[in-house]
Amino acid sequence: MKSYTKPITFFLAIVAPLLIVTLVLREPEPDHKLLNGLRAKYAVKRKPGVDHSKFEILQKDFTNPHEITAACLSCHTERGEELMHSAHFTWEREAYIPGRGITYLGKKNLINNFCTGVQSNEGSCMKCHAGYGWSDKTFDFSNPYNIDCIVCHDNTGTYEKASGAAGYPKTGPGGPDFKAIVTSVGQPKSANCGTCHFGGGGGNNVKHGDLELGLLTGGRDVDVHMGVDGLNMNCVDCHTAENHKMKGRYYAVSSSNTQRLNCEDCHTAFPHQKSILNEHSIKVACQTCHIPVYAKVNATKMYWDWATATRKKDGKEYELLDKEGNVVYTSIKGDFVWEKMVKPEYFWFNGTADHHLLTDKVDTTQNILRINTLFGEYRDRNSKIIPAKVHRGRQPYDAENLTIIQAKLWDKDKGKGALWLDLDWERSIEEGMAYIPLPYSGKHAFIKTEMFMPVNHMVSPATEAVTCKECHTRDNGRLAALTDFYMPGRDRNRTLDLAGQLLLILSFLGVVVHSVIRILSSRKHNTIQSH
Repeated sequence: MKSYTKPITFFLAIVAPLLIVTLVLREPEPDHKLLNGLRAKYAVKRKPGVDHSKFEILQKDFTNPHEITAACLSCHTERGEELMHSAHFTWEREAYIPGRGITYLGKKNLINNFCTGVQSNEGSCMKCHAGYGWSDKTFDFSNPYNIDCIVCHDNTGTYEKASGAAGYPKTGPGGPDFKAIVTSVGQPKSANCGTCHFGGGGGNNVKHGDLELGLLTGGRDVDVHMGVDGLNMNCVDCHTAENHKMKGRYYAVSSSNTQRLNCEDCHTAFPHQKSILNEHSIKVACQTCHIPVYAKVNATKMYWDWATATRKKDGKEYELLDKEGNVVYTSIKGDFVWEKMVKPEYFWFNGTADHHLLTDKVDTTQNILRINTLFGEYRDRNSKIIPAKVHRGRQPYDAENLTIIQAKLWDKDKGKGALWLDLDWERSIEEGMAYIPLPYSGKHAFIKTEMFMPVNHMVSPATEAVTCKECHTRDNGRLAALTDFYMPGRDRNRTLDLAGQLLLILSFLGVVVHSVIRILSSRKHNTIQSH
């Protein structure tokens, strides 16, 4: 029996504990039941429930788009009222903002650091409005026939609004075939949404960085949800609507934590097999790890300097292009900086935001003016770390009244003060501020600005997610700018470091002492046996 004592002791003391620890701590086999269920659900494409080509009311030659809306609403009797109360039509929402109270803000009256704002520029900006005829302050928001149904529901891919036409489509030769369009309407496709959301800021991918034409043809490497070699999902598969109010918020114009669309709606709050990753989801948004870069296909605009606009060469306006064909300077807009495959910047965000209003004072003691502010901090239980695009630039402000300026950029005709036609900053500012109306001192300067846009699209495959060491490092990791919390691997705590060092030393001493005792005990045992 004595010959088996040592092997049994070794097994019980060393091998058995290791086996137990290995079995207990090993990760479970991947369970993709939830993911497989989602894949099966969205693999089935919806089919139109109604063949609109059978309806007699649509079998006519429409002379103007208002007639089309009237025909739509003759059957869809409640939809007009719904859309007239949606942000897609009103371009504003009621929201509570700390320090401001109840506000009515949106694209309609807020500023940005791209084309600066809508007011006095409606004729051009309303190419992206779900309506017809919003050319100035007289637009009738209560008239349901001013709604543009087909900009969202055209399934032929041929409908297009005209530039500078206040939301009206092209007409005449080369214009849309209204009869073909109205008899082929259906659920919005991604191309419908992209008509406006891909082209915000004046061109493809200019504004958002994660919303662009490349999503319509890209694979899973561009976006795992919309990839044409995968589920090929449409925008409305996620951005569902109730009474024409879409889920989702764009915080350059939104303020409140309502009607948001979250990854957890489908994937649950704890989607990972590894518990340590699920623990991250308490304070880290899914997008933070799963969108390592944006602007994957086409470059996005990262900087816009209005201060250099109006320059001429040989008395004429001009533009410069980079090697990729992106405009890097144009007389009507100034200098641009473009980037591709951009790493996001990271911020705490609790779903609420504030905005710098035209009536707010500019604090010239601050080097940079924030066009919008994302609220959140580590101590806020509702805050998570999110990725965002930060668009920077310079834009005009009133040097005496200390207010940001809304300039008039567009007009059909020269000589009316539109910067894009007359290249006259002073006249452009005077016309824009008078339109609002707000006072202008007659003296303007340019101030640096920042605008923050959460990144939610261009989700990468799991194999390309952000790695642990990209954040948990002291070498300028992704979260280096977030310093209001302790992160292992990045931050140092002298007390904690000392405790760890002492623990290692004591452990080593324990092993040494234990070994010495065993050696002495063994010698004593051998001495006794020899006698």
